[in-house]
Amino acid sequence: MSDNAGFLQKHHFLIRRLHSLSGILPIGVFLIAHLVTNSSILWGGAALKARGQAEDLSLTQGGIAYFQEEVSWINTQVPHLLLIEISLWAAIAFHSILGIYYATSGKSNLAHYSYQDNKRYVLQRWSGYLGILFIFYHVATLRWGWTFLVPSGTEWSHHFSASTLAAAVQGSTSGYTAIGVVVSLFYFLGVSLLVFHFANGLWTAAITWGLTVSEQAQKRWGYVCTALGAGLMLAAWSSLAGAFLTDHDTALEVESAILVEEHGPEHLEHLIEEVMDDEDHDEHTLNTTDTDNNEG
Repeated sequence: MSDNAGFLQKHHFLIRRLHSLSGILPIGVFLIAHLVTNSSILWGGAALKARGQAEDLSLTQGGIAYFQEEVSWINTQVPHLLLIEISLWAAIAFHSILGIYYATSGKSNLAHYSYQDNKRYVLQRWSGYLGILFIFYHVATLRWGWTFLVPSGTEWSHHFSASTLAAAVQGSTSGYTAIGVVVSLFYFLGVSLLVFHFANGLWTAAITWGLTVSEQAQKRWGYVCTALGAGLMLAAWSSLAGAFLTDHDTALEVESAILVEEHGPEHLEHLIEEVMDDEDHDEHTLNTTDTDNNEG
C-alpha cells in the first residue's frame, strides 16, 4: 500500500489531471448524451410535431416513438458499441478507484469552516459513493438483465425500450406499486447526485488543470458549470418523469407498430417470444398485431 501511495504521490499532478479528465471524457460526455436521449421520451413528441412527422400520434405516443427510434439506433447502428462500453467502464473504474482514494485520504474542514465550498467538497465525496452504487444498479438491471433486482421482474429490451423501462421504474406492467415508487425515488436521488458530481467536478477540474487561477475566473466558470448542471438536472428529471408517467400498454402498442412497419409482423412475433415473458403482455401484443394486420 505504501508503494502505491508513494507512486501516487510521486506522480500526483499527472494522476490528478488524468482523474479529472476521465470524469469529463468519456464519462461526462456519455452522461450528457444519455440524459438527452432518455429525456426525449418526454419531449420527443413535440420534436416530431415540429418536424411535421407522426401527425397521427399524440404527444405522448410521439415521445415514445422518438425515444424508441433513438434507442434502437444506438443499439443497432452505433459502430463498435461493445468497445465503447468497455472504454467507458474502464474510465469509470479508474475514476472511481482514484476518487475513493482521494476522498478517504483527504480531510474536510466542514466541522470548523462551514462555508459553501467546503460543503460542496463533502457532497462531492458522498455523491461519488452513492453514484457508484446507483450506476451499478442501473446497469445491472437495465443492461445486464439482473431481473431479480427489478420489482416487476421485467427485463429491459431496446426493442421495447419505453414499455420495459416504464415497468422497471413503476414496479409492474399494470401501473404504480409501492416498491416501484421506492425504485423511482432511488433513481431520482441517483441521477441528481450524478449530475451534481459532474457539474461540480467540472468546476474543480478547471482548477486542477490551472485554467481558472484567479477567484474571478473561478466564479465565472462556476456560473457556466451551474447553468450546465441545471440543464442536465432538468434532462435527468425529465427522463425519470417520462418513464414514470408512461403507460406500459400504450408504449407497447407504439413500439409494436414501429417494429411491424420496419421489419414485418414475423419479426415482432419472434421478439415477443424472445423478450416478453409475461403471458398477458404477449397476448396483448399479439392482439395489437392482429388488429394492425386486419386494418392493413
